[in-house]
Amino acid sequence: MLAAAVGDAALVVSELLSNAIRHARPLPGRMIRVAWTLSNESLRVSVSDGGGPTRPRAGHPSLSSLGGRGLAIVDHLCSTWGIRSCDGGMTVWAVLPAPGSRAAAPAADGGTSPGER
Repeated sequence: MLAAAVGDAALVVSELLSNAIRHARPLPGRMIRVAWTLSNESLRVSVSDGGGPTRPRAGHPSLSSLGGRGLAIVDHLCSTWGIRSCDGGMTVWAVLPAPGSRAAAPAADGGTSPGER
């Protein structure tokens, strides 16, 4: 379970970071900031950049599209995600269930547990 959670977190950070690099300006000092906070119940990851011409949103690409699936993947893996505007930039954050937390355990019926979506 830990390896799957680490893989999910790495994928989410990768998607958020690649979106920042591709669609936004850097922060002052030509940087992008990646941060995370781990608690007993969740892992919160965030990527801060200098903002861009559009706000991130999950797309609905066609089957033949080469891109546009990243935030849909984030939406699927995370219990929640969002965008926060800050001075001169933007932060996209996402919350994943921590390994071993009740939110990370599958529901008995194979669906999502009440703590998830």
